[in-house]
Amino acid sequence: MRFDVITLFPELFAPFFTSGINRRAFEGGLVDVHLWNPRDFAEGNYRRVDDRPFGGGPGMVMMAEPLWQCLQAIRAARAEPEDARAPVVLFSPIGNVLNHAAVERWSASAGAVLVCGRYEGIDQRFIDTCVDRQISLGDFVLSGGEIAAMALLDSVARLQPGVLGDAGSHQQDSFNPALDGLLDSPHHTRPEVWHGPQGAMPVPEVLLGGHHERIARYRREQSLSLTAQRRPELLEQARQEGLLTPADERFLSSSAAHNSGL
Repeated sequence: MRFDVITLFPELFAPFFTSGINRRAFEGGLVDVHLWNPRDFAEGNYRRVDDRPFGGGPGMVMMAEPLWQCLQAIRAARAEPEDARAPVVLFSPIGNVLNHAAVERWSASAGAVLVCGRYEGIDQRFIDTCVDRQISLGDFVLSGGEIAAMALLDSVARLQPGVLGDAGSHQQDSFNPALDGLLDSPHHTRPEVWHGPQGAMPVPEVLLGGHHERIARYRREQSLSLTAQRRPELLEQARQEGLLTPADERFLSSSAAHNSGL
């Protein structure tokens, strides 16, 4: 899997590739990342990559030509057949919001060319002719696409075989199909009793008994309860897809009745 990242600030990625558990994916070549600076493909002594927007307005706009020349160099380096070219992805507030299902698709793909915009944006003509998909992290604006690119690369890297210490770790992630798309349950570790700001707080007793079926049921109920509180739309989606068991529905009904005071 190969990702080529077009960015004016390649130095931002250096600590990202060498820190944390996901470095196994980058250093081991499971996720092969190449950084390209469009300034290297700009003309003139100043290697200018931006200019004022036509029609006026604040800020500057990234020019199409340096991006196009950079993309051409990437295409040559990737040496892909015409009918199997990697998609060009732009990180943009108007893109589709990145979710777990999309990350899983990317993690099983051959990669992509990731375009990190800066300033007020990118010349629309480059977007119209070269960009295949647009991705957003949510309803907010970043200074550039680098953080979004790292988010995608990080989420893809951790799904690669052998990256996480426990091969089943990501199966328990929130939004994972193994959890029927629900939120993950809370986690606890030592000590068994933590003397925190609210006094003695013990670990839930069921987690200490070693009864695997009871523990699994407890975690399922915690997942259901947390999803109902925080992301009810995910719970409704699981229900519509037939992923909730009769035991799940009984728990939810009893929880609703309890919370309403019945």
